[in-house]
Amino acid sequence: MLRIVSCVVLIALAAPVVAASKAEDCGYQADVVAAVQAARVARVGERKVAQHVADSAPAWPEKYNAVVPLVTPWVYGMKRGEVRNADLAAAWKELCLQQ
Repeated sequence: MLRIVSCVVLIALAAPVVAASKAEDCGYQADVVAAVQAARVARVGERKVAQHVADSAPAWPEKYNAVVPLVTPWVYGMKRGEVRNADLAAAWKELCLQQ
């Protein structure tokens, strides 16, 4: 009986850690989207975005650099006016947290 209670307590305590890491992951992804959005507003060419973002010394872990080529076509597929006025990072984070 004590083992079952211990397992339940450990699982309950681990749940916030998983949630925190997901929130952190989504936050980093949103930061990447914001960097790509800033490059678009600054009129950086689509092919040069990855290098431009890397040269800006981003604060996220290196593994998130792989997200840049994935979100670049999405951001560059929008009109510049839409990109300038929208909060794409917040939208991305909201969708990420819902998954």
